Amino acid sequence: MAREHSHHTLSVLVENQPGVLTRVASLFARRSFNIESLAVGPTERSDRSCITIRVDASEVSIDQVMKQLYKLVNVLKVNQMTTEDSIERELLLVKVTANPDKRGELIHLAEVFGARVSDVGAQALVFEIVEHPDKLESFEELLRPYGIKETIRTGRIAMRRAHGERRDRDAGRMRVLA
Repeated sequence: MAREHSHHTLSVLVENQPGVLTRVASLFARRSFNIESLAVGPTERSDRSCITIRVDASEVSIDQVMKQLYKLVNVLKVNQMTTEDSIERELLLVKVTANPDKRGELIHLAEVFGARVSDVGAQALVFEIVEHPDKLESFEELLRPYGIKETIRTGRIAMRRAHGERRDRDAGRMRVLA
């Protein structure tokens, strides 16, 4: 019986040392996981970095990988992020064909999504937007008919929601959990 695969986002806190990223990525490669998204950046401490990895794997496989990550010397903490308990974002830069008669339309569309104009050329506009990856895909889909010339995305980053707080979806307000 085939195991069901699903997307998993892992946040891996590591010591900021040479070779750590290679060791972490190699662990996924050895298990034949395709890393869909990988983002690395510093944290509030200069001696630590956070690696955010998005993979498609079974629940059993991801549990095994998390245990193996903890065996790596420079790994300090591993969290599996869920949509309920974390905030996930990506940065998208997208260059769109923008004839003068379509610019107002494009800028209005960007404003609806919370994107901003980063650069203006004679025949193109560059937009930037930081949002959940699903919303970025929707934005790209609506821009496609105008003519996307180029896109680049940073890869997903994720952070746990503020401790003890969660969005109460039914009431649309924040509440503190006991």
